[in-house]
Amino acid sequence: VQLQASGGGLVQAGGSLRLSCAASGNIFGFNGMAYYRQPPGKQRELVARITNSGSTTYADSVKGRFIISGDNAKKAVYLQMNDLKPEDTAVYYCNAYRATTNWWGQGTQVTVSS
Repeated sequence: VQLQASGGGLVQAGGSLRLSCAASGNIFGFNGMAYYRQPPGKQRELVARITNSGSTTYADSVKGRFIISGDNAKKAVYLQMNDLKPEDTAVYYCNAYRATTNWWGQGTQVTVSS
């Protein structure tokens, strides 16, 4: 199983970015996909999750600003990030999960300048 992430980059505060992630390989039966992030010097944290049924969960810090969406047919997940803040600066990781098994994409850097 491989997760190919794209998007990210440098943006000014108040701007927007869109992250994309597509899964390939034997990922039959996964339960959902998510984005995590790891700010500098901090632990990795959940940003948003979407299940195969379309149920979403967001970290309080991104509610109302970020939108996660998925495409089951393409085994893909997208994270639209709006009104970005400097504290959103982090390495963002795509995740797919099935029960207690997790797959991870390569991290992508998001930097928000003030």
